[in-house]
Amino acid sequence: MPLHLIKLAVGCDSVKELKEWVAERMQTAKKKGLPQHHIHITRMVPKRDAEILSGGSLYWVIKGEIAAREKIIGIEPFRDKDGIGRCRIVMQPKVIPVSPRPMRPFQGWRYLADDSVPPDLGKSAAGTIAAMPEPMRRELRDLGLL
Repeated sequence: MPLHLIKLAVGCDSVKELKEWVAERMQTAKKKGLPQHHIHITRMVPKRDAEILSGGSLYWVIKGEIAAREKIIGIEPFRDKDGIGRCRIVMQPKVIPVSPRPMRPFQGWRYLADDSVPPDLGKSAAGTIAAMPEPMRRELRDLGLL
């Protein structure tokens, strides 16, 4: 059973914005001749990397909700120019919307068990629910309609 990571998408207001940000980074990487992978750098290295690399994803929390995920394909510890240990989380550059679920803020990343992840939104649902304005989607969820 894969293990996942969960992280706040700081400064991101929607799944659409996250997709645009990833696409922009992929265009930059393509121009520089770099691999087409989305890389997120963190300070801490996950100790349970084998479980994560067996099919895990990075789930993004956007505006207080688990809203999207990207499949993790690599975990690369390294030292930055100041000698501080860091970690590259390498992902496929495909943002997959998930069924929104409330999540309180936290620092860094956390492990997320496979039985705790929200389901992916189907193609038909992804076009409607993910496209809804955030306040409307939250209100419908609070009313039990989503």
